[in-house]
Amino acid sequence: MSYTDIAPTRCWAPSKRQRQATQMMRFARQVGLDNAGYADLHRYSVACLEDFWAEFWDFAQLRASAYNRVLTAPGGKRMMEARFFDGATINFAENMLAGDPDSVAVIETDERGLGNEVTLAELRARVAGAQQALRRLGVEENDRVAGLMPNTLDTLVMVLATASIGAIWSVYAPEFGVSGVLDRFGQIAPKILVAVSRYRYNGRTHELGERIGTVARTLGVEQVLLTNDDDLDAAPAGVSRLGELAAGSAEVPDYPRFDFNHPLCIIYTSGTTGLPKCIVHSTGGTLIEHRKEHMLHCDIGPGDRVLYYTSTAWMMYNWMITTLASGAALVLYDGAAVPKIDAEGNTDTDLLWRLAAATGATHFGTSPQYLKLMMDGGYRPGETHDLSALRMILTSGAPLTANLFDWVYDAVSADLCLASISGGTEILGCFVMGNPAEPVYRGEIQGPGLGMAMAVVDERDIPVFGREGDIVCTEPFPSMPLAFWGENGRQRYLDTYFSDRDDVWTHGDVGEMRPTGGVVITGRSDTMLKPGGVRMGPSEIYRVVEALDGVDDSVVVGYPTGDGNMDLWLFVVPAGGGTLDDALRDTIRQRLRAEASPRHVPKRIFAVTEVPYTFNGKKVEKAVLQLVTGKPVKNSGSLRNPDCLDEYAAIADDTA
Repeated sequence: MSYTDIAPTRCWAPSKRQRQATQMMRFARQVGLDNAGYADLHRYSVACLEDFWAEFWDFAQLRASAYNRVLTAPGGKRMMEARFFDGATINFAENMLAGDPDSVAVIETDERGLGNEVTLAELRARVAGAQQALRRLGVEENDRVAGLMPNTLDTLVMVLATASIGAIWSVYAPEFGVSGVLDRFGQIAPKILVAVSRYRYNGRTHELGERIGTVARTLGVEQVLLTNDDDLDAAPAGVSRLGELAAGSAEVPDYPRFDFNHPLCIIYTSGTTGLPKCIVHSTGGTLIEHRKEHMLHCDIGPGDRVLYYTSTAWMMYNWMITTLASGAALVLYDGAAVPKIDAEGNTDTDLLWRLAAATGATHFGTSPQYLKLMMDGGYRPGETHDLSALRMILTSGAPLTANLFDWVYDAVSADLCLASISGGTEILGCFVMGNPAEPVYRGEIQGPGLGMAMAVVDERDIPVFGREGDIVCTEPFPSMPLAFWGENGRQRYLDTYFSDRDDVWTHGDVGEMRPTGGVVITGRSDTMLKPGGVRMGPSEIYRVVEALDGVDDSVVVGYPTGDGNMDLWLFVVPAGGGTLDDALRDTIRQRLRAEASPRHVPKRIFAVTEVPYTFNGKKVEKAVLQLVTGKPVKNSGSLRNPDCLDEYAAIADDTA
């Protein structure tokens, strides 16, 4: 195969004026690399790691005390024992609430449309009140504050108030059942539970009183703090209301500073194979990593407006709200991406695009699954809405297929940066992401993030290009976790990400480096397919199968044959509630053979009505594999649609 056989297709490139105006190029000028390309800037950022982070510290103008040294590793393990900005002290809320007090900080939206605009001065006052309320409830530094909260202004206020006093915030979305909440909060022993009495989702109002009571009693929390003034059905003892405790507070919070590596929050892995991991992230590491990603890789700054569709249960919630620290206004959306509007099941498919237009969103974040829904439905948002302010679309949660690049540039806008980004809960950030100063190539993530010494290595642990391998990171970065919460949490964290390669982070994703410098993520290492010993990612199959007119969705697993080999079992959702007949099966096999390889052709193809997804929009191949091989699914509470697993169990019974 020659290079011309895999030559990339350029979808978009910034004009010279656009490129020079980016913060990426302003930073390049600061470090003397303004005449170099991104590859040179990235090499500098990892080869001169301490210089890079020192330069970015100055560029971002963090509100913090001086540091002694950028990077230390007291025991000699450069990654496993890394500490960044030793000696510096910082307050997360102080950095989040800096800026012009009269500027718009938050725009509230929900399934009913546009809501209130909140200035930075008003947000500061709200945080000051919540800070006072927490202190009156006895919350102190390092106490855990758990929130059963939707993506609303009140939740943002509680995040900032908790961080402002050095307590540790942890949130989970209210649409999860009691078992899912307890699986997470039960591991961290929160001092108080913050909650709303009801929330609206998918066209309905849901009462939380009974759930809050059960969770509070089971956890044994000292207090439940309600952020609204509504009555609470089945209320537990010890209920306080935020409005009452916040009365008479100052207009601005106070900002005691804590160690750069002080714990900020606990977030959770999806828990699809057991209890979720409780990952502790640091204050300074989270803030500076997000500032780098937002300012340089997303070109976010004062005057921008960021609408990212996310749930509070997803790491992208934490990523999204810190855009406030770069001067942007947050467009907080609370609800379903495509909410129901009547009893007949009709949906408001266009809502997020309307809100993007109405708020003048400059950055719109979503999932590939949502974009596919738009594409399959024939929607053309760029023709029906004024999206002239939109400069960047970001997607996360799954690989962005090539046909979705085509749809965005055809149906939304020909002049924007489409950034597929990938990292994870474990790093509360991205290994690979966008770059508005560089071209976008069809089907590719633009490249590794600055300061991320990311590589793709083969079974010899040698970096490879043009073929798949494990994604690793060979140099430390500030947003590495502090630990997992709980007994032996630090060692459990190290065992999880450093046991495969000493002092090298092994992420668990499989990908490929492209000649452009871009990256393609093909799957997770624990769901990789190896028919005949040839390794391939599930996304290689999804790209072909889900582009067919007769298929709405699909999931593939490697069914073990008992001889060390595996057969590919493909489950497809026929388009429009249709049927899977022999003609469609033949088409699937022919297209996979022609567009992928004979190795990609499944042994068996089954029809299903749904594919299992997490609440974050990720397909759960492992749950399907567990079912078809007769194993229990360990944590179906992490799934958005667990009832669909019955179909797979029935198929397993029929084929046994």
